[in-house]
Amino acid sequence: LSFLNSTLELGKEIIDLKIEDPYNVPKLQGMKDTSVDVKAILDDKTKVIIEMQILNHDGLESRILYNTAKNYANQLESGDKYSLLNPVIALTILNFEMFEFKKYKSSFKLFEKDTFTKYKDDIELIFIELPKFKKELKELSNLQEKFIYFIKNADTLSLIPKELEDISQALSTINEASLTKE
Repeated sequence: LSFLNSTLELGKEIIDLKIEDPYNVPKLQGMKDTSVDVKAILDDKTKVIIEMQILNHDGLESRILYNTAKNYANQLESGDKYSLLNPVIALTILNFEMFEFKKYKSSFKLFEKDTFTKYKDDIELIFIELPKFKKELKELSNLQEKFIYFIKNADTLSLIPKELEDISQALSTINEASLTKE
């Protein structure tokens, strides 16, 4: 919750979420079967699909868009009203550079190309490019930066630095999840 609240910038706090099955089972026989790393439904019914990509591969951008569109379209059954559709946000954390601009976090929505008038807020693609995040521990100024720093540097940390203490609950949960039965 803390990570999503700091990263999605929804303008309101996420109070609760439900983790869903990450498999996008096709509704029609013969359609492509796909999955994501994490799929969650927020308390306002917004669906968030989260993926972490270590390597860039051919078709990645299309796959992200396909999974987002599939999660949007698969909300309705025959006879349902379109007003029942809820927003879908695809949050993709990349361990490589995907875009040519310098900022590490980017957000894409549907806009009219000349006037930048919003079409509808129902689909958003958010990318975090870890190699572009250059801040050191002492430079971190908010929760989003602290989480991104941790994700980028987790494999080199042997203990929780004091600068990351306000995300220590999340870090403890991660440590517990990786423990063996013993």
